Amino acid sequence: MARPELSNFRRIVVKVGSALLVDSEAGEVRAAWLAALAADLAKLHRDGRDVLIVSSGSIALGRSRLKLPRGPLKLEESQAAAAVGQIALARIWSEVLGDHGIGAGQILVTLQDTEERRRYLNARSTIAKLLEWRAIPVINENDTVATNEIRYGDNDRLAARVATMASADLLVLLSDIDGLYDAPPKSNPNAKLIPVVESVSSEIEGMAGDAESELSRGGMRTKVEAAKIATTGGTHMLIASGKIEHPLQAIADGGRCTWFLTPANPVTSRKRWIAGSLEPKGTLTIDAGAVAALRAGASLLPAGVIKVEGQFARGDAVIVRGPDAREIGRGLIAYDAEDAERIKGRSSPDVMTILGISGRSELIHRDDLVVGG
Repeated sequence: MARPELSNFRRIVVKVGSALLVDSEAGEVRAAWLAALAADLAKLHRDGRDVLIVSSGSIALGRSRLKLPRGPLKLEESQAAAAVGQIALARIWSEVLGDHGIGAGQILVTLQDTEERRRYLNARSTIAKLLEWRAIPVINENDTVATNEIRYGDNDRLAARVATMASADLLVLLSDIDGLYDAPPKSNPNAKLIPVVESVSSEIEGMAGDAESELSRGGMRTKVEAAKIATTGGTHMLIASGKIEHPLQAIADGGRCTWFLTPANPVTSRKRWIAGSLEPKGTLTIDAGAVAALRAGASLLPAGVIKVEGQFARGDAVIVRGPDAREIGRGLIAYDAEDAERIKGRSSPDVMTILGISGRSELIHRDDLVVGG
Protein backbone atom coordinates (compact mmCIF):
# COMPACT_ATOMS: atom_id res chain seq x y z
CA MET A 1 0.00 0.00 0.00
CA ALA A 2 1.23 3.52 -0.83
CA ARG A 3 2.79 5.57 1.95
CA PRO A 4 0.58 8.54 2.96
CA GLU A 5 1.77 12.16 2.90
CA LEU A 6 1.78 14.40 5.97
CA SER A 7 0.00 17.06 3.93
CA ASN A 8 -3.01 14.74 3.52
CA PHE A 9 -4.08 15.05 7.16
CA ARG A 10 -6.44 17.56 8.75
CA ARG A 11 -6.01 16.99 12.50
CA ILE A 12 -2.66 15.80 13.83
CA VAL A 13 -1.64 14.71 17.32
CA VAL A 14 2.11 14.84 18.03
CA LYS A 15 3.44 12.92 21.02
CA VAL A 16 6.71 14.09 22.59
CA GLY A 17 8.37 11.89 25.20
CA SER A 18 10.50 12.86 28.19
CA ALA A 19 13.66 11.36 26.74
CA LEU A 20 13.43 13.72 23.75
CA LEU A 21 12.25 16.81 25.59
CA VAL A 22 14.56 16.70 28.62
CA ASP A 23 18.36 16.41 28.70
CA SER A 24 18.82 13.78 31.40
CA GLU A 25 22.33 14.97 32.28
CA ALA A 26 21.49 18.65 32.60
CA GLY A 27 17.94 18.10 33.81
CA GLU A 28 16.73 20.83 31.48
CA VAL A 29 14.69 21.05 28.30
CA ARG A 30 16.58 20.68 25.02
CA ALA A 31 15.85 24.27 24.02
CA ALA A 32 17.23 24.25 20.45
CA TRP A 33 15.49 20.99 19.59
CA LEU A 34 12.19 22.17 21.03
CA ALA A 35 12.41 25.46 19.13
CA ALA A 36 12.88 23.51 15.89
CA LEU A 37 9.91 21.28 16.67
CA ALA A 38 7.79 24.35 17.50
CA ALA A 39 8.67 25.78 14.08
CA ASP A 40 7.41 22.54 12.46
CA LEU A 41 4.21 22.67 14.49
CA ALA A 42 3.69 26.32 13.59
CA LYS A 43 4.04 25.53 9.89
CA LEU A 44 1.33 22.86 10.13
CA HIS A 45 -0.81 25.34 12.05
CA ARG A 46 -0.32 28.07 9.43
CA ASP A 47 -1.30 25.60 6.72
CA GLY A 48 -4.69 25.23 8.40
CA ARG A 49 -4.10 21.96 10.24
CA ASP A 50 -5.52 21.30 13.71
CA VAL A 51 -2.54 20.44 15.93
CA LEU A 52 -2.53 18.78 19.35
CA ILE A 53 0.49 17.91 21.50
CA VAL A 54 0.76 15.07 24.01
CA SER A 55 3.81 15.94 26.07
CA SER A 56 5.64 14.05 28.78
CA GLY A 57 8.24 15.71 30.93
CA SER A 58 6.55 16.93 34.11
CA ILE A 59 8.17 14.37 36.42
CA ALA A 60 11.59 14.74 34.75
CA LEU A 61 11.46 18.54 35.05
CA GLY A 62 10.19 18.31 38.63
CA ARG A 63 13.08 16.04 39.56
CA SER A 64 15.47 18.64 38.19
CA ARG A 65 13.81 21.61 39.90
CA LEU A 66 13.73 19.74 43.23
CA LYS A 67 17.26 18.34 42.74
CA LEU A 68 16.10 14.79 43.44
CA PRO A 69 18.64 11.96 43.12
CA ARG A 70 18.64 9.51 40.21
CA GLY A 71 16.78 6.22 40.47
CA PRO A 72 13.16 5.15 40.76
CA LEU A 73 10.70 7.28 42.71
CA LYS A 74 7.88 6.17 44.97
CA LEU A 75 4.38 6.97 43.70
CA GLU A 76 3.90 9.93 46.03
CA GLU A 77 7.35 11.24 45.08
CA SER A 78 6.49 11.05 41.38
CA GLN A 79 3.21 12.85 42.02
CA ALA A 80 4.93 15.63 43.96
CA ALA A 81 7.65 15.98 41.33
CA ALA A 82 4.96 16.19 38.65
CA ALA A 83 3.21 18.98 40.56
CA VAL A 84 6.39 21.07 40.36
CA GLY A 85 7.35 20.02 36.85
CA GLN A 86 3.93 20.55 35.30
CA ILE A 87 4.15 24.29 35.95
CA ALA A 88 7.51 24.41 34.18
CA LEU A 89 6.30 22.22 31.32
CA ALA A 90 3.23 24.37 30.68
CA ARG A 91 5.32 27.54 30.70
CA ILE A 92 7.85 26.06 28.27
CA TRP A 93 5.19 25.04 25.73
CA SER A 94 3.39 28.36 26.10
CA GLU A 95 6.60 30.25 25.37
CA VAL A 96 7.82 28.24 22.37
CA LEU A 97 4.39 28.29 20.71
CA GLY A 98 3.90 31.93 21.69
CA ASP A 99 7.06 32.77 19.74
CA HIS A 100 5.01 31.88 16.63
CA GLY A 101 1.91 33.76 17.75
CA ILE A 102 0.08 30.55 18.79
CA GLY A 103 -1.78 30.17 22.07
CA ALA A 104 -1.38 26.98 24.11
CA GLY A 105 -4.00 25.37 26.34
CA GLN A 106 -3.07 22.85 29.05
CA ILE A 107 -5.25 19.76 29.55
CA LEU A 108 -4.42 17.13 32.19
CA VAL A 109 -6.21 13.80 31.92
CA THR A 110 -6.31 10.39 33.57
CA LEU A 111 -7.42 7.04 32.21
CA GLN A 112 -10.85 7.54 33.75
CA ASP A 113 -11.31 10.73 31.72
CA THR A 114 -11.31 8.69 28.52
CA GLU A 115 -13.24 5.71 29.87
CA GLU A 116 -16.19 7.44 31.58
CA ARG A 117 -18.49 9.00 28.99
CA ARG A 118 -19.34 12.22 30.84
CA ARG A 119 -15.68 13.05 31.41
CA TYR A 120 -14.87 11.92 27.88
CA LEU A 121 -17.39 14.37 26.43
CA ASN A 122 -16.15 17.19 28.66
CA ALA A 123 -12.54 16.65 27.56
CA ARG A 124 -13.60 16.28 23.93
CA SER A 125 -15.59 19.51 24.07
CA THR A 126 -12.68 21.41 25.64
CA ILE A 127 -10.31 20.17 22.94
CA ALA A 128 -12.80 21.10 20.21
CA LYS A 129 -13.20 24.64 21.55
CA LEU A 130 -9.44 25.20 21.80
CA LEU A 131 -9.02 24.03 18.21
CA GLU A 132 -11.89 26.27 17.12
CA TRP A 133 -10.02 29.18 18.71
CA ARG A 134 -6.86 28.04 16.83
CA ALA A 135 -5.01 27.33 20.06
CA ILE A 136 -2.90 24.18 20.43
CA PRO A 137 -3.96 21.85 23.27
CA VAL A 138 -0.97 20.51 25.22
CA ILE A 139 -2.10 17.32 26.93
CA ASN A 140 -0.42 15.20 29.57
CA GLU A 141 -1.38 12.48 32.00
CA ASN A 142 -2.34 14.03 35.30
CA ASP A 143 0.58 12.51 37.22
CA THR A 144 -0.29 14.46 40.37
CA VAL A 145 -3.45 12.40 40.97
CA ALA A 146 -3.00 9.23 38.88
CA THR A 147 -2.29 6.02 40.79
CA ASN A 148 -0.68 2.75 39.82
CA GLU A 149 -4.11 1.22 39.25
CA ILE A 150 -5.49 3.85 36.86
CA ARG A 151 -2.50 5.48 35.18
CA TYR A 152 -1.68 4.83 31.53
CA GLY A 153 1.88 3.91 32.38
CA ASP A 154 3.14 5.58 29.23
CA ASN A 155 2.14 8.46 27.05
CA ASP A 156 2.07 6.44 23.83
CA ARG A 157 -1.26 4.88 24.75
CA LEU A 158 -2.42 8.18 26.23
CA ALA A 159 -1.67 9.83 22.87
CA ALA A 160 -3.67 7.15 21.05
CA ARG A 161 -6.65 7.69 23.38
CA VAL A 162 -6.41 11.44 22.87
CA ALA A 163 -6.21 11.02 19.09
CA THR A 164 -9.40 8.98 18.98
CA MET A 165 -11.12 11.29 21.49
CA ALA A 166 -10.30 14.30 19.32
CA SER A 167 -11.23 12.52 16.05
CA ALA A 168 -7.70 13.10 14.77
CA ASP A 169 -6.81 11.45 11.50
CA LEU A 170 -3.07 11.14 12.29
CA LEU A 171 -1.01 10.41 15.40
CA VAL A 172 2.75 11.03 15.23
CA LEU A 173 4.88 9.33 17.89
CA LEU A 174 8.31 10.95 18.01
CA SER A 175 10.72 8.38 19.36
CA ASP A 176 14.40 7.64 19.89
CA ILE A 177 14.14 5.24 16.96
CA ASP A 178 12.96 5.98 13.43
CA GLY A 179 10.35 3.25 13.19
CA LEU A 180 9.52 -0.42 13.63
CA TYR A 181 12.19 -2.92 12.57
CA ASP A 182 11.83 -6.62 11.86
CA ALA A 183 14.52 -7.28 14.49
CA PRO A 184 16.21 -5.21 17.25
CA PRO A 185 18.44 -2.83 15.24
CA LYS A 186 20.94 -2.32 18.08
CA SER A 187 21.79 -6.00 18.23
CA ASN A 188 21.12 -7.02 14.63
CA PRO A 189 22.91 -4.98 11.92
CA ASN A 190 20.73 -6.63 9.26
CA ALA A 191 17.47 -5.44 10.80
CA LYS A 192 15.17 -3.80 8.26
CA LEU A 193 12.82 -0.88 8.78
CA ILE A 194 9.17 -1.66 8.02
CA PRO A 195 7.87 1.43 6.19
CA VAL A 196 4.15 0.56 6.17
CA VAL A 197 2.09 -1.67 8.47
CA GLU A 198 -1.36 -2.31 7.03
CA SER A 199 -2.67 -4.08 10.15
CA VAL A 200 -1.27 -4.82 13.61
CA SER A 201 -0.96 -8.60 13.44
CA SER A 202 0.53 -10.95 16.03
CA GLU A 203 3.68 -11.01 13.90
CA ILE A 204 3.97 -7.21 14.14
CA GLU A 205 3.37 -7.33 17.90
CA GLY A 206 6.16 -9.89 18.21
CA MET A 207 8.66 -7.42 16.76
CA ALA A 208 8.19 -4.93 19.60
CA GLY A 209 10.73 -4.47 22.38
CA ASP A 210 10.75 -2.71 25.75
CA ALA A 211 11.73 0.72 27.04
CA GLU A 212 15.45 1.47 27.26
CA SER A 213 15.53 4.99 28.69
CA GLU A 214 15.32 5.89 32.39
CA LEU A 215 13.04 8.82 31.53
CA SER A 216 10.73 6.81 29.29
CA ARG A 217 7.95 4.55 30.54
CA GLY A 218 7.22 3.43 26.98
CA GLY A 219 9.01 1.35 24.39
CA MET A 220 8.28 -0.17 21.01
CA ARG A 221 5.81 -2.55 22.65
CA THR A 222 3.68 0.31 23.94
CA LYS A 223 3.95 2.04 20.57
CA VAL A 224 2.53 -1.00 18.80
CA GLU A 225 -0.23 -1.16 21.43
CA ALA A 226 -0.90 2.53 20.75
CA ALA A 227 -1.12 1.71 17.04
CA LYS A 228 -3.84 -0.86 17.79
CA ILE A 229 -5.84 1.73 19.74
CA ALA A 230 -5.38 4.44 17.12
CA THR A 231 -6.07 2.39 14.01
CA THR A 232 -9.11 0.73 15.58
CA GLY A 233 -10.45 4.23 16.23
CA GLY A 234 -9.91 5.33 12.64
CA THR A 235 -6.62 7.19 13.14
CA HIS A 236 -3.45 6.57 11.11
CA MET A 237 -0.26 6.49 13.17
CA LEU A 238 3.43 6.81 12.46
CA ILE A 239 6.63 6.33 14.43
CA ALA A 240 9.55 8.57 13.51
CA SER A 241 12.82 9.70 15.03
CA GLY A 242 12.62 12.70 17.30
CA LYS A 243 16.36 12.89 17.80
CA ILE A 244 16.84 15.11 14.78
CA GLU A 245 15.92 18.78 14.57
CA HIS A 246 12.76 19.59 12.60
CA PRO A 247 11.43 16.00 12.87
CA LEU A 248 8.01 16.81 11.36
CA GLN A 249 9.59 18.53 8.37
CA ALA A 250 11.74 15.41 7.89
CA ILE A 251 8.56 13.30 7.75
CA ALA A 252 7.00 15.71 5.24
CA ASP A 253 10.16 15.41 3.13
CA GLY A 254 9.83 11.61 3.01
CA GLY A 255 12.17 10.74 5.86
CA ARG A 256 12.41 7.28 7.40
CA CYS A 257 9.46 6.24 9.55
CA THR A 258 6.85 3.52 9.97
CA TRP A 259 3.22 4.18 9.06
CA PHE A 260 0.42 2.20 10.70
CA LEU A 261 -2.65 2.43 8.48
CA THR A 262 -6.33 2.30 9.38
CA PRO A 263 -9.06 1.13 6.99
CA ALA A 264 -11.58 3.52 8.58
CA ASN A 265 -11.67 7.18 9.53
CA PRO A 266 -12.31 8.79 12.94
CA VAL A 267 -15.90 9.76 12.17
CA THR A 268 -17.05 6.39 10.83
CA SER A 269 -15.29 4.50 13.64
CA ARG A 270 -16.84 6.73 16.29
CA LYS A 271 -20.29 6.45 14.76
CA ARG A 272 -19.98 2.69 14.48
CA TRP A 273 -19.25 2.68 18.22
CA ILE A 274 -22.30 4.84 18.95
CA ALA A 275 -24.61 2.80 16.72
CA GLY A 276 -23.62 -0.67 17.79
CA SER A 277 -21.66 -0.73 21.03
CA LEU A 278 -23.62 1.43 23.45
CA GLU A 279 -26.83 0.49 25.25
CA PRO A 280 -29.49 3.21 24.75
CA LYS A 281 -30.72 4.70 28.03
CA GLY A 282 -33.66 6.70 26.66
CA THR A 283 -35.67 7.84 23.65
CA LEU A 284 -36.34 11.20 22.03
CA THR A 285 -39.32 11.59 19.71
CA ILE A 286 -38.91 14.38 17.19
CA ASP A 287 -41.19 16.16 14.71
CA ALA A 288 -41.13 15.81 10.92
CA GLY A 289 -39.12 18.98 10.44
CA ALA A 290 -36.40 17.72 12.73
CA VAL A 291 -36.37 14.36 10.91
CA ALA A 292 -35.73 16.17 7.62
CA ALA A 293 -33.01 18.29 9.22
CA LEU A 294 -31.21 15.25 10.64
CA ARG A 295 -31.33 13.45 7.31
CA ALA A 296 -29.78 16.57 5.75
CA GLY A 297 -26.86 16.36 8.20
CA ALA A 298 -27.94 18.81 10.91
CA SER A 299 -27.63 18.46 14.67
CA LEU A 300 -30.71 17.82 16.81
CA LEU A 301 -31.95 21.01 18.45
CA PRO A 302 -34.36 21.15 21.43
CA ALA A 303 -37.03 22.82 19.26
CA GLY A 304 -37.57 19.65 17.25
CA VAL A 305 -38.16 17.33 20.23
CA ILE A 306 -41.75 16.31 21.02
CA LYS A 307 -41.22 13.74 23.78
CA VAL A 308 -38.46 12.63 26.17
CA GLU A 309 -38.46 9.14 27.72
CA GLY A 310 -36.05 7.27 29.96
CA GLN A 311 -33.56 8.03 32.72
CA PHE A 312 -30.30 9.07 31.11
CA ALA A 313 -27.34 11.26 31.95
CA ARG A 314 -25.30 13.53 29.75
CA GLY A 315 -23.14 11.42 27.47
CA ASP A 316 -25.49 8.42 27.42
CA ALA A 317 -26.72 6.94 24.16
CA VAL A 318 -30.37 7.55 23.26
CA ILE A 319 -32.65 6.44 20.43
CA VAL A 320 -34.15 9.13 18.20
CA ARG A 321 -37.60 8.35 16.75
CA GLY A 322 -39.77 10.21 14.28
CA PRO A 323 -43.42 11.18 14.89
CA ASP A 324 -44.47 7.78 13.48
CA ALA A 325 -42.31 6.05 16.16
CA ARG A 326 -39.84 4.74 13.58
CA GLU A 327 -36.19 4.84 14.67
CA ILE A 328 -34.32 7.62 12.91
CA GLY A 329 -30.96 7.15 14.59
CA ARG A 330 -28.95 7.05 17.79
CA GLY A 331 -26.68 9.55 19.47
CA LEU A 332 -24.97 10.81 22.59
CA ILE A 333 -27.20 13.23 24.46
CA ALA A 334 -25.76 16.53 25.70
CA TYR A 335 -28.18 16.93 28.65
CA ASP A 336 -29.51 14.87 31.52
CA ALA A 337 -33.07 13.55 31.12
CA GLU A 338 -34.56 16.11 33.51
CA ASP A 339 -33.00 19.06 31.66
CA ALA A 340 -33.89 17.59 28.24
CA GLU A 341 -37.52 17.39 29.37
CA ARG A 342 -37.46 21.05 30.45
CA ILE A 343 -36.04 22.40 27.17
CA LYS A 344 -37.83 20.13 24.66
CA GLY A 345 -39.71 22.09 22.01
CA ARG A 346 -37.98 25.33 22.94
CA SER A 347 -35.64 27.43 20.83
CA SER A 348 -31.92 27.34 21.60
CA PRO A 349 -31.81 30.93 22.99
CA ASP A 350 -34.40 29.87 25.60
CA VAL A 351 -32.07 27.21 27.07
CA MET A 352 -30.13 29.64 29.26
CA THR A 353 -33.32 31.23 30.58
CA ILE A 354 -34.90 27.86 31.41
CA LEU A 355 -31.85 26.13 32.91
CA GLY A 356 -30.03 29.15 34.29
CA ILE A 357 -26.82 28.13 32.53
CA SER A 358 -25.42 28.71 29.06
CA GLY A 359 -25.54 25.12 27.83
CA ARG A 360 -24.94 23.62 24.43
CA SER A 361 -27.35 24.69 21.70
CA GLU A 362 -27.73 21.10 20.44
CA LEU A 363 -29.35 18.22 22.28
CA ILE A 364 -27.27 15.89 20.11
CA HIS A 365 -24.44 17.26 17.99
CA ARG A 366 -24.22 15.81 14.50
CA ASP A 367 -20.75 14.41 15.26
CA ASP A 368 -22.38 12.37 18.07
CA LEU A 369 -25.35 11.25 15.95
CA VAL A 370 -25.82 8.26 13.67
CA VAL A 371 -28.78 8.59 11.31
CA GLY A 372 -30.20 5.43 9.71
CA GLY A 373 -31.18 4.98 6.10
